Amino acid sequence: MPRRNADTREDIRAVALELFAENGFEQTSLRQIAERLGITKAALYYHYPSKDELLSALARPLVEDLEGFLRHARGAGPDDAPDLLRRYLALCHRNRRLLQSVLREPAVLARLGLLTAVLQRRLEVDRALVGSDLPADRVRAIIAFGGLQDCVVLMGDEPLDGYADAAVETALRALRPA
Repeated sequence: MPRRNADTREDIRAVALELFAENGFEQTSLRQIAERLGITKAALYYHYPSKDELLSALARPLVEDLEGFLRHARGAGPDDAPDLLRRYLALCHRNRRLLQSVLREPAVLARLGLLTAVLQRRLEVDRALVGSDLPADRVRAIIAFGGLQDCVVLMGDEPLDGYADAAVETALRALRPA
């Protein structure tokens, strides 16, 4: 496959994300990434000395996206739920290829120290949405956010506007106390 543009690091990240989503992180080798790009393994190692460093580079935008979302969510309350849910769905959709690849293998994120960071940010998002740490409230938030995340992962490359309204409406129903 010919290189996509002049930014080799960007090309490597794009191809790695494709292969990780198709095959999983552990099942994808740096050799496969280099071959798909039409570069030598040495050239790939020049940019990313290890697969773990490559995954960290791929996860960085998701972590930054979550932190930006959290900054916004911290000032929000339960009345802001529709906006927060829509923003979270869009965040997941922007990062869907990464989510599709790493949710298969959470141990990989744990090994890199990213799982704790991502889960901690999700807990903060849950709290911001429901304003409580009560188990029943947390369950509703987990189902609402987890459902949105699962929609993105399972809907693949389906256009977001084709299911966003239904996903947000369903997540809002999950947030309502029984």
